[in-house]
Amino acid sequence: MNTTKQMSKTKNLIYCGLFTALIAVGAFIKIPVPVVPFTLQFLFTTLAGLLLGARLGTFSVAAYMILGLAGLPIFSEGGGLWYLFKPSFGYIIGFCIGTFVTGLLAERMKEKTAPRYIAANLIGLLIVYAVGMAYYYVICNYVIDTPIAVGPLFLYCFVLAVPGDICLCILAAFLVKRVKPALEL
Repeated sequence: MNTTKQMSKTKNLIYCGLFTALIAVGAFIKIPVPVVPFTLQFLFTTLAGLLLGARLGTFSVAAYMILGLAGLPIFSEGGGLWYLFKPSFGYIIGFCIGTFVTGLLAERMKEKTAPRYIAANLIGLLIVYAVGMAYYYVICNYVIDTPIAVGPLFLYCFVLAVPGDICLCILAAFLVKRVKPALEL
């Protein structure tokens, strides 16, 4: 293996590890809202997709998820396999899928403009919420026997939380425009 290829793999591994750590830290930067805590995880998962691309960005988020399920207390309320039965775990699954889609859209952009990044981020956000809310509904109604109707689910798990995440979509778009050239990605 030549030195340049090895350095590139090392750099990718370092960036993936960095984003895994940022996502973990983002879980503990909380703004209290009812039901689903608002954290900065979404910002870092979105930036992972935008900066690292679909494959490496998703790898970073999946590493975060695996570490948390393995027992490291890096989720917003701890860690361990029991977290699979936590209704909000669906958002973590959504982060993986949303990061992949956001990264894929960013990779395929002909013009890398802030409005296009915002559009990619919003699509990723919709995926996170769709997966997160579906998981929340299933876990509450069929697994842990704490039923929730669609109306309250939509109110607490979307309406109250989405404004902050839309702001994070915009912030991520402008951050990537500033940070990406400096990282030489």
